[in-house]
Amino acid sequence: MSFEAWAAFAAASTILLIIPGPTVLVVVSYALGQGWRTALPMAVGVALGDFTAMTLSMLGLGALLATSATLFTVLKWVGAAYLVYLGVKLWRAGGTLDATPRTDAVSAAKMLGHAWLVTALNPKSITFFVAFLPAFLDAKADFLTQMLVFETTFLVLAFANAFGYALVASKARRFAGNPRAVGVVNKVGGGLLVSAGVATATLSGARS
Repeated sequence: MSFEAWAAFAAASTILLIIPGPTVLVVVSYALGQGWRTALPMAVGVALGDFTAMTLSMLGLGALLATSATLFTVLKWVGAAYLVYLGVKLWRAGGTLDATPRTDAVSAAKMLGHAWLVTALNPKSITFFVAFLPAFLDAKADFLTQMLVFETTFLVLAFANAFGYALVASKARRFAGNPRAVGVVNKVGGGLLVSAGVATATLSGARS
């Protein structure tokens, strides 16, 4: 695994995590209703959920790599195309963050569990990782080492992203409801995702 592949993975992961989705909406809804105290349990729950989905996906990819190198290479290109697709979709997305404040008082353990469930048990999570990860894996390098590096990188970024969203939402409620501000974030993120997809396709081609 090259440094360039890791850097591209880290950059693409950061962009993908920032994109508002089910997990971000749950984090923001709790933060809007209950403030900054939600940040730590929600961030831990999100990281655990991503760990669950990512581990299951990586194990499946490892089996695929051992079975068919050609099919694995095809999946890499599908992953690169998927990044471009997500980028275009995000660019064209609206400017609203549909998160309803959760004012019901719940314990930190329940918040953590909710974040884990939403992140890990969403069927799209495993499908997403199966399409996303192959673009960065090197078939000639040790799979377990790559799995450890990529999982650790993604989980650190996922924790930081959820923690940051919770803090920002608890302090800047106007931003969450500002279509123009959210729209700018979506367009910037969409453009960066398309760039990441193109860069990933280049990296995939160089290693295949």
